Amino acid sequence: MRREPRAPPPLSTSMRYTMRPVISLIAVLGSSLLLSACNEQDTTQGAAQPAAATDVSRSELTIQIRNASGISAQRMLPGEQAGSLVINQHGIQRLDASEQSVSAALPGYYDTLAVHQGRSGLIAASHDLQRDQPVILRWNADNAAIAPEYLPSTGYPLEDLCFYQDQSHHDYLFLIGEEGLGQQWLVGEQGTQSRLVRTLHLPVGAKSCTVNAELNALFVSEEEIGIWRYDPRPETDSNRSIVDLNQPWGSLPEGPEGLASTADGLLALDTGSNSLHRYRWQDEQWQHQSWPLNEGRKPEQLSVRAQGDALQVLIIDDSGQQLLTELDAGSSLLNAPTLPEVFATAQTAPVPHGGDAADDPAIWPHPSIPELARVLGTDKRGGLGVYDLQGRELQYLPVGRINNVDIRKGFTLGDRQIDLAVASNRDRHSLELFAIDPASGQVSGLGDIATDLTDIYGLCMSQSPDGTVYAIPNDKDGRFIQYRLDGSDGKVSASAVRQFRTDTQPEGCVADDARQQLFIGEEAVGIWTLSAAEGQPTELTSVISVGDLLHDDVEGMAIYQHSQKPYLIVSSQGNDSYVVLDALPPYRAHGAFRIGLNALSGIDGVSETDGLEVSSADFGAAWPGGLLVVQDGRKRLPEGNQNFKLVPWQPIADLLQLP
Repeated sequence: MRREPRAPPPLSTSMRYTMRPVISLIAVLGSSLLLSACNEQDTTQGAAQPAAATDVSRSELTIQIRNASGISAQRMLPGEQAGSLVINQHGIQRLDASEQSVSAALPGYYDTLAVHQGRSGLIAASHDLQRDQPVILRWNADNAAIAPEYLPSTGYPLEDLCFYQDQSHHDYLFLIGEEGLGQQWLVGEQGTQSRLVRTLHLPVGAKSCTVNAELNALFVSEEEIGIWRYDPRPETDSNRSIVDLNQPWGSLPEGPEGLASTADGLLALDTGSNSLHRYRWQDEQWQHQSWPLNEGRKPEQLSVRAQGDALQVLIIDDSGQQLLTELDAGSSLLNAPTLPEVFATAQTAPVPHGGDAADDPAIWPHPSIPELARVLGTDKRGGLGVYDLQGRELQYLPVGRINNVDIRKGFTLGDRQIDLAVASNRDRHSLELFAIDPASGQVSGLGDIATDLTDIYGLCMSQSPDGTVYAIPNDKDGRFIQYRLDGSDGKVSASAVRQFRTDTQPEGCVADDARQQLFIGEEAVGIWTLSAAEGQPTELTSVISVGDLLHDDVEGMAIYQHSQKPYLIVSSQGNDSYVVLDALPPYRAHGAFRIGLNALSGIDGVSETDGLEVSSADFGAAWPGGLLVVQDGRKRLPEGNQNFKLVPWQPIADLLQLP
């Protein structure tokens, strides 16, 4: 299972210290009392042990009031741009600092509004009531509006929308709807259409949203409940944590409405009590501050803009009044350094089965025509897929729940030479065998061989200098059995030649045949190595432990055979990354990387990887330096069954400055 990065604590620190017993009650009753729109894995870690309360003393706000008659929504333009975007009787209109129009209005009737400084310029989004469609607006360098882009109708009423920009500067739009429904869209640029990334499952009473990109936080207010924090990154799941709750469990008097992101957290309007609330993420907890808004009626909309050290705040109430004030901008919250990214240039067709199905790939290079290489991928709910380098499915062999697969060339089967693939079959706790035609790459089943394992899990293969082929499956209890395979009589047989084990559950393993060295992964502990030769000792030597670089679970492993030295590539599933080490002592670490979104090709990023494979063979000009294939645990853009992503090696080598 994947472990999520540490999230902010579940309860706002604005609560009085004496509220701890009530907070503990929420931790016990949360699933039935508070989580009215529970996702598959709602997160409330630590709810019974909140940090000590920290209430910042109130100070009076200096508020300027002016009439905003005729304006139903208004958002200040971001950054150094003066002016705002409004919804009024003319439609959507861009105004300068003196509230004079600077471009023609987009006529129509609209009811929500978001504005964002995108990678390619100013963008905005709203909901066209007549068409019942979300609409994205753009302006060129001369402030002239570009033709609007209409997204498909969601089929449910929209409550709010908000933008997000990821570390690679891709822009996204969140649509927040009624009944806990929502969507995340990749905003198109340079003439490309916006594309649906994923659907969202939010609280039934979700009302408003805002994103703090530096905190990796999508904040959503839930009517009569409080404020939730989600992760806006597409390759994450729907876990959530609490920022603050309504009284008596939290500091919000009646219920949050408008939200706006700040440098160090967010602002929220409480409509029932006419108050403004600020949440700052400091010292690993939420610091809370609030102010009454006695001058206005019911506050409904909130917009902010940072100007140097000041944060300009615009509030519109239900009477059409504008309340203008200033707060300190706060300190920017810089996350730990982000890992660099490469991207996939091809992806396989999704596996036939839904859920956690795709698991482990293997690569078969063609002996003479690089482009005819094959990728084998396990579907642990049904069988083995065979794909070309464009990701098209060529074959599917429904042999059962196979988990890991590996390949060795040059296996003698009777009077013929084949390339042999072996997979761990979890239905029968056996070795599932496949013949690969060396000329065509056609895969055919050879049946299976029983093992002495009671809960077979992972598997890898090795080959000795004399050509002997071994299969090395493992069991969830930590046992590995090395089987010598023989096909001289025309049928494959297996003989156990040695055993070894880890203390806890393993899965991934890989053999460096050239040096007869075996690397095995213990999911929650790290990586071990030992000789791959059948007559050698089975004492395990540590390569790397789980820690700052390698995050559990330790999953797939593969060897890249460079002319100077081999590299070990490992799936660091706990933080959706891939660690690269020397596969020779002292096993120097070269760093880690992630596989991000390829927006141009419409290929989503990769997360929660189980198995992977890499090869330095020649696969043609499209794959300089070789090929890395990884399982993708969350298929996005659009959502679908899991699949495998194909990544050229050279960008990885360039990124990590490998020779």
